[in-house]
Amino acid sequence: MKQGSYAVGILLAMCVAIVMLSSIYVLDVTQQVFITRFGKIVGKPITEPGLKFKVPIVDKVNRFDKRYLEWDGHRNQVTTGDQRFIEIDTYARWRILDARTFFEKVKDESGSRTRLDDILDGAARSAIAENNLAEIVRSENRAEDEQISESDVNLDGDEGAGLGANILQSFKVGRENISRQILEKAKPTLAEFGIELLDFRFKRINYAPEVQAQIFQRMIAERKQMAEKFRSEGFGEAAKIEGRQQLELDRIQSEAQRKVKEIQGEADAEAARIYAAAYNQSPESREFYEFLKTMEAYQESIGQKDWLIFSSKSEFFRYLKKSQ
Repeated sequence: MKQGSYAVGILLAMCVAIVMLSSIYVLDVTQQVFITRFGKIVGKPITEPGLKFKVPIVDKVNRFDKRYLEWDGHRNQVTTGDQRFIEIDTYARWRILDARTFFEKVKDESGSRTRLDDILDGAARSAIAENNLAEIVRSENRAEDEQISESDVNLDGDEGAGLGANILQSFKVGRENISRQILEKAKPTLAEFGIELLDFRFKRINYAPEVQAQIFQRMIAERKQMAEKFRSEGFGEAAKIEGRQQLELDRIQSEAQRKVKEIQGEADAEAARIYAAAYNQSPESREFYEFLKTMEAYQESIGQKDWLIFSSKSEFFRYLKKSQ
C-alpha cells in the first residue's frame, strides 16, 4: 500500500513538473510572440524579452522575428516606357509590424514571401513601364568629360560605366526616385498584412539576354570603326613623319655633296697651284710638266687594241714623233 502511494506521488509530481514547465517560455530579444488558445488569439503581442508564462497545454506560443528581414526578388524581364526589353533584379527590407495582423493574413514568413512577390514585382513592373530606360538607369548627373553614350552603358550596378565619349541622355526622374515611388506605392498595401516595408532597391538592371547579343555586336562594330579611324590617322601621321624624315635626309645629303664638291674643288685648285709653282720655275721644268701631262693623256685615252688615225701635224702626238 505504501509503495503504491509512493508511486502515485512520484507520478503526480512529474505531472506537476510537466505542467509547470509547459507554462513557462523564454522570449528572445529578437522575437515577438502572441498566444493562441484553441486557435484564437489571446491578448496583445508580447515584445519585451524575458521569462514568460502561459496557460499550460491549451495555450500555444506563436513566435515572429522582430528584426529587419530581407526580400530578394526574382529576375523579371520587363518592357520600359520607350519599348526597351530589359531584365531587372530587385531586393527590399521589411519587418513584421503587427504580429497579430500578420498571423491572421499570411500565417508565417514563408506565406509573406508570396505577398511580397506579388505586390513588389507588380509595383516594379508598373513603374518601369511608365518610364524610359534612361530614367531607370541613371540616378545622378555626371561631369561633362565623364558622359557616355547609351549604347556604352553597363546596366549592372549603381550607374554603369562606358567606353564612349558621347553625351548621355538627359533624365528627369532617375532611378532613386523611381525606387522611392515603388516604396511609397507598396507600403500601404503591405501594411494591411502587418508588414512594414523599409526599403526597396534595384539590385541589377540589364538588357534581356536576347537583346544583349545585338547590343554587344553594335558596340564591337563601333569600336572597330573607331579603331580603323585611329589606325588611318596613325598611318597618315606616320607618312607625314616619314616624308619629313626623307626631306631632311635629302637636304643633309645634298649639303654634304655640296661640301664635298667644294672641298674637292679647293683641293684641285691647291694642287694646281702647287704643280704650277713646282713646274713653272724654268723652261725645262715647264717642258717636263707638259711631257708628264701628255703621257697621262696617252694612258687614259689609248688602249692596247685601239686604232689611231691622226694627222702627222697633230700636236697631241708630237712626243711620239720625237721618239722616232
